[in-house]
Amino acid sequence: MDALAVVAMIGRMVAMFSLLMLVPLAWAVYAAEPVVDALVKAAATSFAIGVAASLLTRRFRRELQPRDGFLLVGLTWTVLPAFGALPLLLMLPGSSVTDAYFEAVSALTASGATVFSGLDAMPGAVHVWRCLMTWVGGLGIIVLAVAILPMLGIGGSQLFRAEVTGPMKDSKLTPRIADTARAIWGVYVLLSLACALAYRAAGMSWFDAFVHMGSTVSLGGFSSYDASFGHWNSPAIEAVSVVFMMLSGVNLTMYYVVWRERSPAPLWRNAEARAFYLVVLGSAMLIALYLWASGAYASLTLALRHSLFHVVSVATTAGYATYDYAQWPLFASLWMILLGCFATCAGSTGGGIKMVRLILLLKQARHEFVRIVHPNVVNPVVLNGRAIGDRTMQNVIGYMMTYGAVLVGLTMALLATGLEPVTAFTAVIACVNNIGPGLGEVGPAVNYGSLSDVQTWICAFAMLVGRLELLTVLVLFMPAFWRD
Repeated sequence: MDALAVVAMIGRMVAMFSLLMLVPLAWAVYAAEPVVDALVKAAATSFAIGVAASLLTRRFRRELQPRDGFLLVGLTWTVLPAFGALPLLLMLPGSSVTDAYFEAVSALTASGATVFSGLDAMPGAVHVWRCLMTWVGGLGIIVLAVAILPMLGIGGSQLFRAEVTGPMKDSKLTPRIADTARAIWGVYVLLSLACALAYRAAGMSWFDAFVHMGSTVSLGGFSSYDASFGHWNSPAIEAVSVVFMMLSGVNLTMYYVVWRERSPAPLWRNAEARAFYLVVLGSAMLIALYLWASGAYASLTLALRHSLFHVVSVATTAGYATYDYAQWPLFASLWMILLGCFATCAGSTGGGIKMVRLILLLKQARHEFVRIVHPNVVNPVVLNGRAIGDRTMQNVIGYMMTYGAVLVGLTMALLATGLEPVTAFTAVIACVNNIGPGLGEVGPAVNYGSLSDVQTWICAFAMLVGRLELLTVLVLFMPAFWRD
C-alpha cells in the first residue's frame, strides 16, 4: 500500500471539491451578500492546497489496490469536511472549528444534524453551501469521482465497493464501474430536477426550492429555516416532500431498470423496495391511528397528515419536521427512530443498516428454525429468486455485531462526558444512522448546539462511521490493515 498514491488522489478530490464553492459564490454575488470575500478566500485556499498536494505526489500515482480504496474513501470523508467547514468559518464569524467541522460532516454524510440556530437570518450563500454539500454527499463523493474523473477509472471498482451501501456490493448495471456510477448520478440529477420543480409548483420560492431539493433527494434534511417545513405549514409542500423522500429511499439503480423496461413493475418485484413501501406507509397509518386514539389530534385526517410526513421523514433518515414530535407519546417517536435504523434500501441516499440486511437476518432466523425442526431439509436463504451465499450472510451477521458494538461504545462515551441517557442514546442512534435529530437535548425542536466540544466530536465520528457503513472505517484501525 502506498499512502502517497492515495494523497495524490485526495489532492485531485480536494481541487474538484473546491470548485463547488463557486455555486454559493455565484449566489452571493447575485444577491449582493457580504460574504463574497469569504467564499473567494475559501475556494482559492482549497483549490491551491488540492493542486499542490496533487502536483507534489503526481509521480506516485499508480493503479489502486483494494486496501488503497478503503484508505482513500476513509481519508476523503475525513479530509473533505475540513475544507467544507472553511467557508462556514469565514462566512459565520464567531463559529468554532468544532461546530463548522461538525456541520460539514453532517452535510456531507447527509445526516442533517445541525449546531447552528438563527438559520432564518443567515446569508443565503450559507444555506446554498450547506445543502450543496448535502446533495453531493448524499449519493457519495467517491461515486461522483469514479463517474467523472478518468484517473479514477483504474481501480474504480475498489472505490465503488468501499463507498456504496449494502451487503451485496458487486452488482452493477453496466460492465464498467464508471458507466454504472454515471448511470446512478444521471438518475439522481433527474430526480433532483423533478423535486425542485415540484417544490416551486407547490409554493416555494426558487431559492427555497433549490435549497430543499438538495436536502430532500439526498435525505439530508437541512433547511434554511429554524422551523424546517413548519415554516410553510403547507400540505402541498409536505406532500411533495413525502413523495420525493419515498422515491429517494429506494435503490436508485431500480429507476434505471424501470426506465430500461419501461415499466414500474421492477420496483414491486424487488423484495427490499416492496418491504420499504409496506413498512414505512404501514407505520405511518399505525402511528396516525395511535395519535388519534390517544387524543394528540382531534381528527384522523390531521393525525394522518402529521404522521405521514414525520414517519417518512425519520424513516428515510431525512429528519425534516413540521412539529416537535418529541411531544408525542413516547411509543410514536421511538418507533419512528427505530424505523430510521433500517427502513431505507441499499443503494439509496438514506442511512441506517438498510432494509435488505433486516430481510436477510429474518430469513436466516427462519432458516434456523426450519433446520431445528427438519435437520436434513435443504432450505437456503433466497432473496429475489436468488440463493444467498454463506459469505454474504457472514458479512451481514458480522456487520450487525459491529453495529451493536458501535452503538453501545459511542453511547457509553457520551454518557462518560455527563450527557443524560436519553440524549446520549438517541444522539448516537441518530448520528450513526444519519437521521439527524434525536430526542432530549438533540430533539427536533432544538439542535446539537448545546453539546460540549468533546460530545460534538464524538457525534461527528459517529456520522462518519455510519455513512461509510462501519467496516470501511473501522478496518483502518486494525494493525493487520497496515502490514504489507
